Amino acid sequence: MGRKGGKRLNKAMVADALQAFFQAHPNETFALKQIFKALRLDTHPAKMLAVDVLEEMTWDDYLIQPESNAYRLNLKTQVQEGTFVRKANGKNSFLPDDGGKPIFVSERNSMFAMGGDRVRVAMMARRQNHIREAMVTEILERKHDQAVGILQVEKDFAFLVTEGNIFNHDILIPKKKLKGGKTGQKAVVKITQWPSKDSKNLMGEVIDVLGNQGDNNVEMHAILAQYGLPYKYPKRVEEAANKLSAEITPEEIARREDFRDVLTFTIDPKDAKDFDDALSIRVAPASHTASEGARYYEVGVHIADVSHYVTEGSIIDREAEQRATSVYLVDRTIPMLPERLCNFICSLRPDEEKLAYSVIFIMDEEANIKDWHLAHTVIKSDRRFCYEEVQEILTAPEVAAKDSPTKEAPSGAVEGALRVLDHMAKALRERRFKGGAVKFDREELHFDVDESGKPIRCYFKKSNDATQLVEEFMLLANRTVAEFIGKAQKTPKSQNNQKSSPKAKTFVYRIHDQPDPQKLESLRAAVAPFGYKVKTSGTKGAISKNLNKLMDDVQGQREQKLVETLALRAMMKAKYSTHNIGHYGLAFDYYTHFTSPIRRYPDTMVHRLLTRYQEGGRSVNQEHYEELCEHSSQMEQTAANAERDSIKYKMVEFMADKVGEEFDAHISGIQSYGIYCEIDENHCEGLVGMHDLDGDYYDFDERNYCLVGRRHHQKYQLGDAVRIKVARANIEKRQLDFVLAD
Repeated sequence: MGRKGGKRLNKAMVADALQAFFQAHPNETFALKQIFKALRLDTHPAKMLAVDVLEEMTWDDYLIQPESNAYRLNLKTQVQEGTFVRKANGKNSFLPDDGGKPIFVSERNSMFAMGGDRVRVAMMARRQNHIREAMVTEILERKHDQAVGILQVEKDFAFLVTEGNIFNHDILIPKKKLKGGKTGQKAVVKITQWPSKDSKNLMGEVIDVLGNQGDNNVEMHAILAQYGLPYKYPKRVEEAANKLSAEITPEEIARREDFRDVLTFTIDPKDAKDFDDALSIRVAPASHTASEGARYYEVGVHIADVSHYVTEGSIIDREAEQRATSVYLVDRTIPMLPERLCNFICSLRPDEEKLAYSVIFIMDEEANIKDWHLAHTVIKSDRRFCYEEVQEILTAPEVAAKDSPTKEAPSGAVEGALRVLDHMAKALRERRFKGGAVKFDREELHFDVDESGKPIRCYFKKSNDATQLVEEFMLLANRTVAEFIGKAQKTPKSQNNQKSSPKAKTFVYRIHDQPDPQKLESLRAAVAPFGYKVKTSGTKGAISKNLNKLMDDVQGQREQKLVETLALRAMMKAKYSTHNIGHYGLAFDYYTHFTSPIRRYPDTMVHRLLTRYQEGGRSVNQEHYEELCEHSSQMEQTAANAERDSIKYKMVEFMADKVGEEFDAHISGIQSYGIYCEIDENHCEGLVGMHDLDGDYYDFDERNYCLVGRRHHQKYQLGDAVRIKVARANIEKRQLDFVLAD
């Protein structure tokens, strides 16, 4: 290799050859002589060039020198672990665990990894003018060991046709492993053999035949099974719940603070059955009287005491820990706890005595906290409200006419109590935004369905005074208990006393990181042409206040959808962790989830930790709780994906009889293959494929979120108003296809 094609070797050629050589032998150490021989470097200049490059590679940490004049690949930088992402077009990628950028993995270097698998990769030699590439060297953990699809039964064999791009082949099933499944039925299949060098086949066996395609129950179960979520509740866990006693003994009541005589109510969606939280209010006891005639109130945020019934390590607890969350599909709830617990024993139902874990606040009329404490309580809800009823009370004309709703005595009419709480909630909300909370009023798509699960109405739910009333008091309770644990007692250091302040005990926090700087930069560049400015650096508060101003400025403007979409994309996802970094979106230094233990496992963990620490217990093992936090965060994301898929399915079902009809819409997403449009009147989203756009070739301008025609310069941008016609409603793919009507 001293010369190549008659030309003297240059440095780049030697660097490429050395990189390829060390990549091919990642675990071996080579002396200089061995390297010269392997690369056929037989001239003195070529050897000197190689020594030069080897020194640079060592300096760059690409190589290490275990001994003088010997080199080895530095596995710390060259071998990484992370998640494999499979794409149907072969443009697979690897997402490193450290959150770095995705790295391309070609099909031939994928080792047949499936989407979501945890893999170990080696970085490939970086070629000039080529993107960075990785090669899968080991599959550490399979994400999916089961698949959902449609059975195809032939004369000699059967196979499962799967949707999406998790698998690059259909799954072969021996006929004796079909469990009675027939062609066209949906089934859940367990993988028994993965592709390898010897055989590219995927083999499996049917573990459950779900039923006929198109049946509502079958489709909902298929969505759950697709994400590995359970669609049945284990009998033995239900039996364990049925054995639990719902009786509240006099001894238990004596151990608790008694709130049974205090005005208490729940406020939930009209179709809710699991009432996690209740609010109580009364004029504060005489020991908390205010000066100058101002009134103090005692406000209780009462949360179902799930941990009293579900003991750690029990069969019910293990099932709840695994599920980590209830899953809310359009037409059903898949509960975290057995029905007897979530809808009966723990649920804070009206006119029933219930055990609760409560945060009790003493507050003035502007919701300034004068005192608070945490207590195990017994309560009795006087009334079960749905949001619509509360909203009606809060917006009734005779209420609006009152000078000061806070002067109403809450001990009388429930309406008066609601008005006092509403006034306090508005004060809390205003302070939160002043403190730098980000103002995102997200709309949620909802369906009304008939008995068979068929959607008959489609609408968006926006937050209002009633939902915000509940939200503010839940946020306050969550924040208060997080601060209680997180703010370790600080002891001033003196010259005589050099002891450090005590460390905060291990706790479960709900954390939210600052926006991604690159995405903020994209937002800044995208909104600049409209005359808006976005801060991409500065304090957390300055950035969030700037984002709030932007949200206010775009209200009612043509570009509103574009700006809101991009601002949301810049936000990080909130998650659970024992390592507190605060909650950026809420602008809280300490935040947790305490208020929904019936439907979220982290809240149950928080209840147990608070009880333990209140009783003087020692700090728990942080590593164990961090693992539980990671699992809960993952399951929350999985449940959200399943929920989104059920909405997509119902959306297509809802539009199935509207094929050929025209609607006003706006562009809600832009991809290289077409534009997504959302119908204005019902918010159903569909795709106008690139081939259905008028006679031109379109370039995808990723930076400016638009498609631009080469010949006629027609431009389609995120947020643009369009008129669409429904072309197809593909229930199997959960996809709506539109064409532009004009």
